[in-house]
Amino acid sequence: MSLTDIQIRNVKPKDKPYKLSDGKGLYLLINKAGKYWRYGYRFSGKQKTLALGVYPETTLQQARLKLADARLLLADGVDPSTYKQAQKQANKLDAENSLEMVARDWFGRTQSKWTKGYADATIKRLEKDIFPWLGNKPITDIKPPDVLRVLRRIESRGANETAHRMLQICGMFFRYAVATGVLESDPCRDLRGALAPVKRKHHPSITDPANIAPLMQVIRDYEGELVTRCALKLLPLVFVRPGELRQAEWSEIDLGEALWSIPASKMKMKADHLIPLSSQAVEILREIQPLTQQTSRYVFPSIRSNSRPMSENTINAALRRLGYTKEQMTGHGFRAMARTNLDEILRFRIEVIEMQLAHAVRDANGRAYNRTQYIDDRQRMMQAWADWLDDLQVGDGINGNNIVPINKAG
Repeated sequence: MSLTDIQIRNVKPKDKPYKLSDGKGLYLLINKAGKYWRYGYRFSGKQKTLALGVYPETTLQQARLKLADARLLLADGVDPSTYKQAQKQANKLDAENSLEMVARDWFGRTQSKWTKGYADATIKRLEKDIFPWLGNKPITDIKPPDVLRVLRRIESRGANETAHRMLQICGMFFRYAVATGVLESDPCRDLRGALAPVKRKHHPSITDPANIAPLMQVIRDYEGELVTRCALKLLPLVFVRPGELRQAEWSEIDLGEALWSIPASKMKMKADHLIPLSSQAVEILREIQPLTQQTSRYVFPSIRSNSRPMSENTINAALRRLGYTKEQMTGHGFRAMARTNLDEILRFRIEVIEMQLAHAVRDANGRAYNRTQYIDDRQRMMQAWADWLDDLQVGDGINGNNIVPINKAG
């Protein structure tokens, strides 16, 4: 006689385990631990048992459906227990080789090559834009249209540049999967040209000496917090990336040698970088030294906590208070200002300028220059640049007439 839901719900355990049969080999095993669905069958002359679930998580109807599947396998000459173990193993492999698991494995092995900020941003983008849609799928099942659909979701919110960046990141961990034997080919390879092109945006910058002069004058007269004031005055002189400035530590700076040595971990190009400090830069650092060196490892600590560097918005906020909009000038814009005028006005060699900007500069044989390359020329250039900016403040440096450049042809 077949079981009923009411009967199963009301049945109680006894001193010893016992069974209630539902027919066709399906029965409910009841013991003090719970109620378990089982299928008893014979295969190759041996009596075997297949677990079908636990009541009430597995209902009577669900147990009967599982029984039907098992009987079909048996009719085809397949042992249901062996098939179930094979499925478990396949599911385990699918979980290990899911897109998210492979991507996280790649990330864990790669992040040491990046700055902490870039690594954090990369994993957050994956968690926001990729994992929710593709993370649980076996990476071997993912095809180009699957990736494109996810990237188009990013495009649909107007984030074209992010979509392109995520395509690059996905390509990196798909190629890692190919290299480790998990995948045969990278599905991102077939998506070239599938996304809308990105309109490149340059960081707003003031490069005309006639406009640099009033900017330097208002920076000189800025009356905000001392930490902000010194950071704002130093950035045009060293023209590093704003993140590199705000994370500067006293242990990296040798005022006696007038050198700032930035470790590779903080640099975009992941290479150590030297900043020769002009006499003006040294003077600014000596001004702030008594305030911050004794209380923080950072040259420019946060106003809220000495254990953290200043906010990434501090420099731009100061520029806004000085009357410059985000379309006119940003902290990053001092780099373009320096590059343009060191080349066009002060006439320094482009490879010396590029080295000081920490761009990838290579010799005729394609080898990357080391951090001390052109150091004498760079020291001279940084002092000349600081002197020229000083001259602009009083109107004497517009044409760079007081500068003797390094021979551009040499």
